[in-house]
Amino acid sequence: MRRKLPQVLTAGLILATATGCTYKDFPRLGMPTPVTEEAPRILSLWQGSWAAALATGVLVWGLILWSVIFHRRSRTKVEVPPQTRYNMPIEALYTVVPLIIVSVLFYFTARDESKLLSLSAKPAHTINVVGYQWSWGFNYIENVDGSTATGNEIPKELDAIPDRFRKQFPPGADGVYDVGVPGTRNPQNGNPGPTLWLPKGEKVRFILTSRDVIHSFWVVPFLMKQDVIPGHTNSFEVTPNQEGTFMGKCAELCGVDHSRMLFNVKVVSPERYQAHLKELAKKGQTGYVPAGIEQTNPARNAETNKL
Repeated sequence: MRRKLPQVLTAGLILATATGCTYKDFPRLGMPTPVTEEAPRILSLWQGSWAAALATGVLVWGLILWSVIFHRRSRTKVEVPPQTRYNMPIEALYTVVPLIIVSVLFYFTARDESKLLSLSAKPAHTINVVGYQWSWGFNYIENVDGSTATGNEIPKELDAIPDRFRKQFPPGADGVYDVGVPGTRNPQNGNPGPTLWLPKGEKVRFILTSRDVIHSFWVVPFLMKQDVIPGHTNSFEVTPNQEGTFMGKCAELCGVDHSRMLFNVKVVSPERYQAHLKELAKKGQTGYVPAGIEQTNPARNAETNKL
């Protein structure tokens, strides 16, 4: 067995390192490259959690190996070794240390979550993401025609959005929309699903609503996802900082065709983003698609978010 131990350790090392990751990918520990200003905070939390888990694992594995090697049964002695019971210092140690570990992880998670879910007083752009079986709709709440005299009345299609968000819509937001079906394809790369366009370097607020069941809005390289709940409005903000087309999907099992609820996110320059909105308007996709199930009056503005 001792002769085979180096071979086993070598095989384990090969399995651990031959995963196709380059040295540049390894520090991310399986996470994709972040493409928003907020994502590095999530990546840092992920890396810190792995470091804490690895340190705990090394300690536990070390104690196990120590016991196996130095406290194994002797071939010449068959008597039962002295038994240790009710060792108060050790019992206190393995009670207090886990509490400290959990408390530290909770602190950093709560700190970062609070920062990531905070909303600015006036985002540059607001997009209502509508989840439905089995695709996505995107309401771009924008002043597309440049006139502040139009679009000041909130349309009935957006009744599901609480007042605390609606009061921050830009003046004259006449808006455009885009919707998809499972068979929709991105015209540039052929990826399935509709395409959500975003401007690089400008803050975007997502208002998430559902028409039917619980979905989950997940743009993979954003390193963040949030549930899309019927009768309840979630929201978060990101600032894309890298142009390109990225994958998005529903991360909540929502029914038989859940796996087909895919979409794309295309980050472009602010000028190209505005041009795309005008292109949607020229196609006749003005106004909004229904946002989803309206909240009941007690729940409609119950949240105390300070915008």
